[in-house]
Amino acid sequence: MHDLIRTVIAFVVVLGVLVFIHELGHYLAARWRGVKVETFSIGFGPPLLKWKDRAGTEWRVGPIPLGGFVKPHGFEGPEEATPEQQAAWEPGRTFHDKPVLSRAIIIVAGPVFNFLLAFVLFTILFATCGQPKVKNEVGSVMAGSAAAVAGLKPGDAITAIGSVATVSAVAVQQAIAVQPDQKTVLHVKRNEQDIDLPVTIGAVPGAGSSKATGQLGVTFATVAGAPVSLPMAVVDGAKATWTTTVQTLDGLWQMITGRHSARDLGGPLRIAQLSGQVAQYGIVSLLSFMALLSVNLGLINLFPVPILDGGRLVFYLAEAVRGRPVPKKVQELGFQAGFALIAGLFLFSTFNDLSSFGLFRWMASLAG
Repeated sequence: MHDLIRTVIAFVVVLGVLVFIHELGHYLAARWRGVKVETFSIGFGPPLLKWKDRAGTEWRVGPIPLGGFVKPHGFEGPEEATPEQQAAWEPGRTFHDKPVLSRAIIIVAGPVFNFLLAFVLFTILFATCGQPKVKNEVGSVMAGSAAAVAGLKPGDAITAIGSVATVSAVAVQQAIAVQPDQKTVLHVKRNEQDIDLPVTIGAVPGAGSSKATGQLGVTFATVAGAPVSLPMAVVDGAKATWTTTVQTLDGLWQMITGRHSARDLGGPLRIAQLSGQVAQYGIVSLLSFMALLSVNLGLINLFPVPILDGGRLVFYLAEAVRGRPVPKKVQELGFQAGFALIAGLFLFSTFNDLSSFGLFRWMASLAG
C-alpha cells in the first residue's frame, strides 16, 4: 500500500509539473502576443478547483492528471464559432485574427518550455549535486529480456562476459553489442559473491543491410558526481538537454527501422510505475527523471501530427508559404487522422504496459 501511494503521488507530481510548464509556455506567449487566455486547465474532467484572475483567465484543476490545455480567446475561427461566441470576441485580443507568426509563436512555446524545464533541472542538479556517473551495477532488468532469463538482478556487477573482462558499464555494452544471439556466461559479483550465469544474448535487427546488435536488457545504476560551478553547470545542462534529445530521437528511429522492438514503447502506466520507482531514491533521481520526461514531452508535441503542436505548425508554415490558410476541410481531415493515430498509440502503449506488468499472463493462467 505504501508503494502504491508513493507511485500515485510521484506520478501526479511529475506529470502535473510537466503539463503545467508546457501550458505555461502557451499562456505566456499568448499574453505576450496580445491574445486573451480564457482557460488554463491542469487535468481533465469536471474541475475540482477553479478561479478567475484579473485578466479574465479561468484557472482549473481537473481530477484526471493526464494532460491539460490552454484556450486562447477566439481560438475557434469565424467558420466554427457560434453567433454568441463571435459577439463575445474582444477586438484585437482574439487568436485567429493574429498574424501567422504570432499564432506559431504561441503554439511552439509549449514544447520550448519543456526543453527549458529540462535545461533548468539539469543545471540545478549539476550545480548542487554534480553530474551523475554510470556505475557497472545493474539498476533494473527488463522483463522477458536475456538478462531476466539468465537471472540477473538489480545490484549485480558484471565483471566479465565470457573471457572478456568488463570494468565499466560502457565495456559491458560494447561486449554485448558484438555478440547477438550468442551463448556465453555472465560473470557476476552479487553480495560479495562471484556467480556465473549462462545467457543467450538477445539481438536487435539492423536497418537494411547492417548487422544485428546484441542486447542484454538492463539499465545501469548511477551515482552523483561532485558539484560544479554555476557557469559550468549551465554548459553541462545545455549539453545534457541536447544529448537527451538526440538519444530520444535515435531510440524512436530504431523503433521505426525495426532495430528496436516497439514493445518497449511505454504509456501512462509505465510512466507511473517508473515515477514510483525513481521517487524511492530521493528528490535528485526524481528531478532527473522529470528532466528526461520533459524532453520527451517537448519532442512528442513537435511531431508533425495535426492534433499536436507540431501539426498546427505545419499548417501555419503552409499558410505562410501560400499566403492564405490551409482549407478547413483539409485541416479537419488532418485532425481526425491525427486523433486516430494518437489514440492508437495510446492503446498500443497501454497494452505494452499491461503486458509488462504480467496482466495477460495472469489472465491466461486463470483461463488455463
